[in-house]
Amino acid sequence: MSEFIIREAVVEDVPQILTFIKELAVFEEMLDMVTATEQDLIHSLFPSEGSPIAHVLMATTTALEPAGFALYFHNYSTFTGKKGLYLEDLFIREEFRRGGLGTKFFSTLRSIAAQKGCSRMEWVVLDWNKKARDFYTQKMGATELNSWIICRLNKDQL
Repeated sequence: MSEFIIREAVVEDVPQILTFIKELAVFEEMLDMVTATEQDLIHSLFPSEGSPIAHVLMATTTALEPAGFALYFHNYSTFTGKKGLYLEDLFIREEFRRGGLGTKFFSTLRSIAAQKGCSRMEWVVLDWNKKARDFYTQKMGATELNSWIICRLNKDQL
């Protein structure tokens, strides 16, 4: 079992972040949908002015081998009147799965959510990804909200 370090990303991590995004897209069979560039990520995650749109946590082994990433941002709940933490992407390279890194990511994200006064933490998972669903529900204690359907308008529809 590897030891892992989780830290906030810095602008120098952008090439690795984009690599992780593409690896995630390959896993999800959606690589053709990835249009993000390093410049897009720099602009969104490390703007020269204003706040970043999202935040990234990077995971490496203690030998500094890239192991995974988590990208999150804050949303808002009108029901609670507080912000929430929305986990957009969590990706762990195959060779580092089932080694405790997912649990470490969730522990870090839960701490961030608590420190920021979030009322909840949410994410989506593909229905066919049974390993991830089992991890989320059985190990992390998450509840699947089966009554909600995700709707989306893509760029061409806006």
